[in-house]
Amino acid sequence: MKKFLDKSTVLKMKECLTVKGQAFINGNFVDAASGKTYDNLSPRDGQLINQVAATDTVDVDRAVTAARGVFEAGSWRNMAPKDRKKVMLRFADLYEKHADELALLETIDMGKPITDSRNIDVNVVLETLQWYAECPDKIYDEIAPTGQGTLAMITREPIGVVGAVVPWNFPMLMAAWKLGPALASGNSVILKPAEQSPLTALRMAELATEAGIPDGVLNVLPGFGPTAGKSIGMHMDIDCVAFTGSGTVGKLFMQYSGQSNMKNVWLECGGKGPNVVLADADVRKAAERAATGICFNQGEVCCAPSRLVVEEKIKDEFLEIVLETMRSVRTGDPLDPQTTMGAIVDAEQLARVRSYISKGQEEGAKLLLGGDTPETNLDGYYVNPAIFDAVTNEMSIGREEIFGPVLSVITVRSEEEAIKVANDTPFGLGANIWTRDLSRAHRVSRALRAGTVWVNNHDQSDITVPFGGFKQSGNGRDKSLHALDKYTELKTTWIEL
Repeated sequence: MKKFLDKSTVLKMKECLTVKGQAFINGNFVDAASGKTYDNLSPRDGQLINQVAATDTVDVDRAVTAARGVFEAGSWRNMAPKDRKKVMLRFADLYEKHADELALLETIDMGKPITDSRNIDVNVVLETLQWYAECPDKIYDEIAPTGQGTLAMITREPIGVVGAVVPWNFPMLMAAWKLGPALASGNSVILKPAEQSPLTALRMAELATEAGIPDGVLNVLPGFGPTAGKSIGMHMDIDCVAFTGSGTVGKLFMQYSGQSNMKNVWLECGGKGPNVVLADADVRKAAERAATGICFNQGEVCCAPSRLVVEEKIKDEFLEIVLETMRSVRTGDPLDPQTTMGAIVDAEQLARVRSYISKGQEEGAKLLLGGDTPETNLDGYYVNPAIFDAVTNEMSIGREEIFGPVLSVITVRSEEEAIKVANDTPFGLGANIWTRDLSRAHRVSRALRAGTVWVNNHDQSDITVPFGGFKQSGNGRDKSLHALDKYTELKTTWIEL
């Protein structure tokens, strides 16, 4: 585990950072064709970090031309799998070499604590890049069991040009989940980071080129959703869009596909995770994880355990520990290694979180703790974690994704009621169940409608397991070998002998 000595050391490291703001197209940093830029503000203090290129349709066309050209030329697509693996491993090595720099860029750009950026995000991204780097020469094609007079080959081919549109809550990680399998499969990629958090994506593209990934294979277009994002979705020469973000925007990408070339659209679109705690659970462990889980990454997590569905028999004891744990959360400067919860990504998102805290009180929920502004001596975007009791699924805070550190407690009287409440949501990304009964754990986990169910833990993960959602949380899967399905086409070649 990387340990920063103190805040002053981190601030000195920050002063040495070089930040890039241009787009990255065909192996070079370039201005937006229009010359337009926008202010990139740090959530830490609201201060300007840099000016960033505001790309639009013309820039998407430029990037697609480069991506399609190199794909058709075959310098990456047709590279021997063992050689593609070597290049991707060099990319991972360079990423590891610049881990401190990338962690700092992530923190100043989107507000998460530097300790989390360095000890969690960077390490998981590195694991992702290394794991997919090993894939190209380990994926075998198939021969179908047809009759003696024929040979039917089933081969997996790269889909072509991939548009990857990623959110601001885990900028590096969400990019790596797309880039790893897309590049390993031999595709060209156009990556659009969220406008709030472009810095690490631009640096990663630079490192990829240094590692030997051919020009045009990885392009990065900072900019806004209605311009650059929509242009990617509508482009007639992009073969696939992989998107992580809100359900509202995810539905737009599905519409863009139908209005253009019917490109594949793969979505991961948020959640309203139920955290089901039954009376026979390990109360302290479950309560501590409920509190830290909603505070992690400022609650800006699509699978955050935001609905605490707790059985009535243990509720009072349980809430005492949750409150005790949440009071120990240290909200403040994300560049301070002692901080455990940093800044909300921007003023707009902070206003959204605060509006839900107000709405919860207006709709009859009981605010037990938090929701106020911590003392930080910084003009950034901060809020203390909030916990509400007496919440129902009909309330806004019990039904809608807040994407902030707001915990809603819903009381139930039985396992059956807990399952019903947990599944009463349009989302289905992650769910949790806490119980000491093995049969009950299996029974309830099977009943919960979610892409991932954590039993007696929260958010444990590994690159070897798929991640994605049911219902309006999306389709397709990131991570594991299953992610390769999104970026490849299956071809049958039928030969008569």
